[in-house]
Amino acid sequence: MNQLRFMSIFVYAGVAVSLISCGGQHQEKNATDTTVIVDSTVVVKTETPATSTVVTTPQQMMVVRHRVANFSKWLPSYDEHDSMRQANQIHSYVIGRGLQDSNIVVVAVKVDDMEKAKAFSKDPGLKKAMQKGGVTGAPSFAFVTMTYQDTVTIASDVRSWTTFTVKDWSAWESAFTEGQKERLDNGLTVRAYGHDADNDKKVVLVVAVTDSAKAHAYWKSDMLKQRRIASGVVDEPQRFIFRVVKRY
Repeated sequence: MNQLRFMSIFVYAGVAVSLISCGGQHQEKNATDTTVIVDSTVVVKTETPATSTVVTTPQQMMVVRHRVANFSKWLPSYDEHDSMRQANQIHSYVIGRGLQDSNIVVVAVKVDDMEKAKAFSKDPGLKKAMQKGGVTGAPSFAFVTMTYQDTVTIASDVRSWTTFTVKDWSAWESAFTEGQKERLDNGLTVRAYGHDADNDKKVVLVVAVTDSAKAHAYWKSDMLKQRRIASGVVDEPQRFIFRVVKRY
């Protein structure tokens, strides 16, 4: 009788230990879903904050537009003369081709010294290099200070380069920022904006065209016209639509 009682107690004890053991394992499994346990030290998982794609540090740029006889022949010639640009503290950035006329090329370069860039634009050596590459006609040069750039990758490679004059840079920028949602709703995403290097009343705006039909309708709309007036734009914007074909 005593032996039977002893065996019953032993069985109950074994079941209890088994239940406690199972419960402990289950609890530890749940804990490892949210923490890492190493040598009894709990390490809490953390997420790395996303890096902003917006750059507001002013960037000096030179933008050249010209016609070429043959783009396929011009591009290798352009790349061959990179040492000439580097010697003048000029760095290749983006090349685009006109959407309506693909033989019109736009070249955007970053510059470390604006005065050197201006002098380089008049250098006979540059003129000779352009002629070698098949540039026809006189190129146009724009020297700008970009005050905003968004470097996030987007699907569309179509861009609109727009220039216009404003009464006051700060007033225009403030009003322009308020219209962000309106632009997005109408197929436009801002990529960069700034002003002429010597005159902040001459604005430069680069937008990506994500919906061509909406964008063209918006550009002609009374809604945009009224927004331009309210922001202090004093002349009709000039647009050049191009497709980005190479980035450096």
